[in-house]
Amino acid sequence: MLNWQGGLFDPQGPIAVAERAMLANATVVMLAVVIPVIILTIGFAWWFRESNPRAKRLPDWEYSGAIEVTVWSIPILVIIFLGGMTWVGSHDLDPKKPIGDVEKTVDVQVVSLDWKWLFIYPKYGIATVNHLEVPANTPIRLTLTSSGVMNSFLVPQLGSQIYSMAGMATTLHLQADSEGVFPGISAQFSGDGFSDMNFDVRSVSEAQFNEWVKTTQAGSGSLTRKRYETLLRPSIADKARTYSKVEEGLFEQVLMMNDSGPNKEICVTPSFYETEINTQDVNLIGNK
Repeated sequence: MLNWQGGLFDPQGPIAVAERAMLANATVVMLAVVIPVIILTIGFAWWFRESNPRAKRLPDWEYSGAIEVTVWSIPILVIIFLGGMTWVGSHDLDPKKPIGDVEKTVDVQVVSLDWKWLFIYPKYGIATVNHLEVPANTPIRLTLTSSGVMNSFLVPQLGSQIYSMAGMATTLHLQADSEGVFPGISAQFSGDGFSDMNFDVRSVSEAQFNEWVKTTQAGSGSLTRKRYETLLRPSIADKARTYSKVEEGLFEQVLMMNDSGPNKEICVTPSFYETEINTQDVNLIGNK
């Protein structure tokens, strides 16, 4: 028996629920063509069997207006239905479109690194690696960029895959309707550590989220520009960790790091990649 728990067919947010409905509707529309074709194929084979004396062979037949209308109208209707659903869904599920109350939206800045995810909470001045803590039933606005190669951010149970690209910022709105831990992945190959470039989205109550923020702020470790340069070193299967402070404007500096002009703020040299990451003064989350 197939287990759909934890994937696209187990949505835990409004975006994922809407995407599942679109997938189901599109499947029904296509089955409206596939099933009759299968039935007609079997029916034709049975009716024109050699032992059926009522089946007529018409060697000079070449045209039927009714058949022409049928074989062209059905695919046209399918295209209209699928195109309409795609059009409406693309606008309703626009990643930039806010969800619910904008005032309650939690902002998170996301940077895809080799091979880990950095999450910055600008309002609270904290950051995490490979761990995203969010309050349940609260809209989340994610602003994404990349430190280098293009990557793909996806939390299957919350919906809407989106790309992160160096020097650019993309926006994604998500929401978790229930408490729990939902796996997030990199959905695009980006090198040796791609398969371990995973993270957890932990959805908790508002009170638990506020307590987590206070606990994180009271911890140790600051995410400065220098420490970010350390994070740039490629690493595989990093443990989740938190930073109690984040240098102001760090995300904006990351956006400019691939700028070849005078505004370039962050650069790394080959020596950075020849040393191991120092995890001292950061808070590790669990045993991940």
